[in-house]
Amino acid sequence: MTKLNLYLVRHGQTYFNIYNKLQGWSNSPLTEKGKQNARDAGERLKNIHFAAAFCSDTTRAVETIQTILDLNQADSVKHPVTSPYFREEFYGSYEGTNMDLAWYNAGAPHGLKNFHDIVTEHSIGQAKDWLKDADPFHDAENNDEYWARMDKGIELVRHADLPDGANVLWVSHGNTLLSLVERFGGGKYDVTVRPKNGSLTTATLTDDRFKIVEYDK
Repeated sequence: MTKLNLYLVRHGQTYFNIYNKLQGWSNSPLTEKGKQNARDAGERLKNIHFAAAFCSDTTRAVETIQTILDLNQADSVKHPVTSPYFREEFYGSYEGTNMDLAWYNAGAPHGLKNFHDIVTEHSIGQAKDWLKDADPFHDAENNDEYWARMDKGIELVRHADLPDGANVLWVSHGNTLLSLVERFGGGKYDVTVRPKNGSLTTATLTDDRFKIVEYDK
């Protein structure tokens, strides 16, 4: 059974992060601090050999992962595989909306006023479902739609024909990291607060298991 070591990095800070906006599938440029987040992650990981690298096709993920790979000194792959499978949750008509307003609209009909309260009382999956309900166009991804897509990304990594013990770099997104940790973290981590930009989460992936090892370090 092949075991892969995953290094999941959240992309660098963007302008939408500063403005507290949901960005989902939208593209918001990295700030100067965000570019530094990427360089810091690259320095941290420069001596690790990555047999493969993956990220979404959004500019914030691509720029972050390419910075990390450019700084690598361990003869890693030079460029990532990009795919929409790895994108952040799609927020539909709430793309670009203030986060507090969006999650209030999702939770208020159910007596909950913010993302923290929804996740504490229920789950991130429930938050996704309720945001789709609150979206006037119902274009936002619900939990089933989100995981149908993300599972294809996980399978893309799993079947990348890599040797046992290979290290894989994956630059991801805030809500996606929370979703992965909620599903595969064994209930050990707080998933009410997004991981830091440029932070590292490690995991292992085998033919039949995805396991979070450390979160948001």
